[in-house]
Amino acid sequence: MMEGKAWKYGDNINTDIIAPPESMELTVQEAASWTMKNLDPSFAKNFTPGDIFVAEHNLGSGSSRETAPLMLKTLGVRVLIAMDYARIFYRNCINVGMIPLECAETNKINKGDILRVDYGNGIIYNKTKDESYVCNKMPAHIIKIMECGGLLPYLVKEKLDNTKIS
Repeated sequence: MMEGKAWKYGDNINTDIIAPPESMELTVQEAASWTMKNLDPSFAKNFTPGDIFVAEHNLGSGSSRETAPLMLKTLGVRVLIAMDYARIFYRNCINVGMIPLECAETNKINKGDILRVDYGNGIIYNKTKDESYVCNKMPAHIIKIMECGGLLPYLVKEKLDNTKIS
């Protein structure tokens, strides 16, 4: 369960919008300050860790680099909600330790709404509007990946846990 303020965007928020090309030569920590800069210059400065990134259709199309999800994670994004995603971006979000949820009703969410997200049961409660929306339930193994901080830390932990058993 997570709760945070919605940062809402529309359709076709691609990886070049999230991670502007001007930031490509920087480290991820340095590049994070450029996140969404060309669409919303206030995003990187005002995003609070735990806030929730919300979009509508086709979130994350474009480049398959992990830079865009890594920049979002560096700012403190843990949950993203969209009607649908570019598949590689969706998987990259999981790989870096974020939860990408699909919800057909993101058009009902406004910027600044306070959301409580139960990703294990597939429910988003909009506290601002007193409404609930159904989203996909995140499987337990994906939640474990997020809790470990991403796929690589998860695999290291699993290897260490299995070594202790042997």
